[in-house]
Amino acid sequence: QVQLVESGGGLGQAGGSLRLSCAASGSIRSIAVTGWYRQAPGKQRDMVATINSGGATNYADSVKGRFTISRDNAKNTMYLQMNSLKPEDTAVYYCNAGIWTSHRDYGNYWGQGTQVTVSS
Repeated sequence: QVQLVESGGGLGQAGGSLRLSCAASGSIRSIAVTGWYRQAPGKQRDMVATINSGGATNYADSVKGRFTISRDNAKNTMYLQMNSLKPEDTAVYYCNAGIWTSHRDYGNYWGQGTQVTVSS
């Protein structure tokens, strides 16, 4: 059983910074691609940033230059550093990971979500 637990959300101010963390625990052999997604009220869940096991990253245009995704493979933890926050960044943020739990078992896992609210 694998669990992803996010932390670090909360209230931020426009122009400020927040850092999200996502810790994976359980029967983990290795973690492939990981990412952060967000869902604002009444909208679909969208990709914010992804990072693969080799460290290659991909960002949504709306966050390029402001957000940085990273991961610590030794700790099975990923991070999202959010700088220059904007009110439109307000959403529930979810971490996602593709995880090998054995040499043949692979699954896609989601965290429970953490609220980020940016005031103007």
